[in-house]
Order: sequence, then structure tokens, then C-alpha cells
Amino acid sequence: MTSSTGRRSIGIVLNGVTGRMGYRQHLVRSLLAIRADGGLPLPDGTLLWPEPVLVGRNERKLADIAGRHGLSDWTTDLHTALARDDVSVYFDALTTQRREKAISAAIEAGKHVYTEKPLAMDLEGALALTRAAVAAGVRHGVVSDKIFLPGLRKLKRLVDGGFFGRVLSVRCEFGYWVFEGDWQAAQRPSWNYRREEGGGMALDMFPHWNYVLEHLFGRVRAVQATLRTHIPRRWDEEGTEYAATADDAAYAIFELDGGMVAQVNSSWCVRVYRDELVQFQVDGTHGSAVAGLRHCRAQSRATTPRPVWDPDLPPDVEQRGAWSEVPDNEPFDNGFRVQWEAFLRHVVAGEPFPWDFAAATRGVQLAELGMRAAREGRRIEIPELA
Repeated sequence: MTSSTGRRSIGIVLNGVTGRMGYRQHLVRSLLAIRADGGLPLPDGTLLWPEPVLVGRNERKLADIAGRHGLSDWTTDLHTALARDDVSVYFDALTTQRREKAISAAIEAGKHVYTEKPLAMDLEGALALTRAAVAAGVRHGVVSDKIFLPGLRKLKRLVDGGFFGRVLSVRCEFGYWVFEGDWQAAQRPSWNYRREEGGGMALDMFPHWNYVLEHLFGRVRAVQATLRTHIPRRWDEEGTEYAATADDAAYAIFELDGGMVAQVNSSWCVRVYRDELVQFQVDGTHGSAVAGLRHCRAQSRATTPRPVWDPDLPPDVEQRGAWSEVPDNEPFDNGFRVQWEAFLRHVVAGEPFPWDFAAATRGVQLAELGMRAAREGRRIEIPELA
């Protein structure tokens, strides 16, 4: 509905808003931030005004969040929320195990769907949701936040500008130490370490690496992986010891279009000795770059030092000194908000949104084949999906 003041409201069900990501990134830093700035400008000059409907299982937490932010629309009944005529969009921030059923209900209710990843627990589930969304004619998208990080946006600028020449390889180090939960509280929920609840590093992070690599360099064509559960016992939110049944580290080699090779280490069992919690190094014939969450540094062919291996003498070159900072050149807003704005414009104005269920299904496929490659100890080529 568009008001006489040029403001158009859109009802959005936020399911799982009591969780850390659903609350901080999607409600507070995205939708409420859009409202704080007066709404989202649309191509026709109107302002889109998000109207959140909070959904969760805990009444006390929902009421607390609503009261804290001046909201009044919340419920523990998802199906009642989906039946409302004034709701157009369903957003899912549930645990992976519960996601497929909730998204199916939203599609059946005729709602456009935006969701956290992974789309489903396995490839079969992801394909079923994709086909259902297409058949229903609803718009659909999956959070792909990493490519909206300032560091990776600068890296993309280098790629698009031809800085690297021919890209040879990509190396990524991601992760940090997640406390076991006994003597210090864990920074991640305990379900992340239970395979039966949708936990596991490969299922969590391989969908991320798939869309990042696709966005920057091209499709992933083959995978080799080694998965480990380095810490077999952890303590949950109530301080109860439990067996960790999911992998907490994944070491992978992805082969990409054009012969590029990406080596990606992902671990919740690593102490950080790098500038940021994620770091990509890209090496090409004409230059190299190292990008993290916010920063990106580059070294061109002309400014590359001439290292010589000599273990008997101290180094005569400060290797990091030969790298230059890639400038911002533009303001960078919160990546989750930027993608929310793109999805909402996709829903109401038909603007392109490439991060749809089909793209997310390829990420689930990569995770599934990566886990299979680890079990079977071999390289697996990735087939095209119909």
C-alpha cells in the first residue's frame, strides 16, 4: 500500500529473530536501519517502509525485542503470520535443520522468500525448494553477505579492472578459536557442532565459498577435501558436556573455471595470526592482492621484490612493505543491509537479484560433494544441475 506521502509499506515475517544473526544483522542493522533513514528509495521515487513481524518460539524474548525497538507485531505462530494479507516477504534465520519445512510453508502461502544459508540440509532438499519457488512464481533469494564486505568489494574491483592479468590461484584462511564452553563460554551455538542438527564446518562454509568464488572468479568444477572434528567434546549453553558429532574444520581444494585453484582452510580450532578473521590471497600473472573483511592490499608485477632463498642470512627485504592499500573510493554500508535493499528492490521493482535459490543450491551441492570427497578420499568433479 502506498500512502499519500509517497511511502509504501511491506510486511516482512522475520523467523528466528531471537538468534544472534537474525536479531543483530537482519533486524537491527538492516531493516530497522532502513526505517531509521526514512525508508528505502525505489526507482519511482516512493520510499519502501519495512513492517517487521517478529516470529520465534520464545514469547519472553520476542516481547523484549519488540519493546526495545518500539515494535508491537510479534507471534509464536508462524502459520498465522504467513496467512496475513499484509505480509509479502518471509525471512528465515532458523537453524538449518528447521529451515526447509518453514520455507516450504512460506512458498505455499505465496510469500517471497529470503533466507540465511545453507538453503537446506542436503542437495535433494535444496532442489525441492528451488523447484517449488519457481513453480509458485515467488521471488527468492539467499543471504550472500561475504561478497558485500568492503575488503572483497575492493578485491572485485581489482578483478574487474584486469589488475591480476590471468588469475592463477586463490588461498583463503578463515576461522578462529571457538572456546569449548567449559572454562569460557563458546562464541557459537552448540548446534553448530552436532551433525544431526545441521551443524558442521563444510555445510556451514562451503556454500559461502561457492558464491564468493563464483562472484569473483567463476564456477567451482571439482573438489577435494579433508574434514576433521578436532575437538570431540564441548559444553552447551547450559554448561552440559556433549559429544561433537560435526566437523569443526574443513581443508579444501577447489578447481575453478580456467584452471584456477583455490585452497581454502576453514577452522573453529585455529588461533588467529593474520590481520583479519578471513583472508584471501589472489595471485595472478600481473599482480597479487590480499583481502580481508575491510582491507585489501595489492602488489603489482612492477613492484614485486626479488626474493632469494638464503636461510643463512637475515632477510634483506621487508615483504609486507611492498604492498599498497587499495583505497575505498566509495562508502561501504553494512553488507547485510545492502543485500536486503537489493532483495526488496527485486521484490517490488523487479530489479535483478542473482543470489537466488538456484545459486544457493550449487552451494549446498558443493558442501555435499565436499563431504563425500572427504569420506571417499578422492577428487570429485561437480556436475551441472538441471
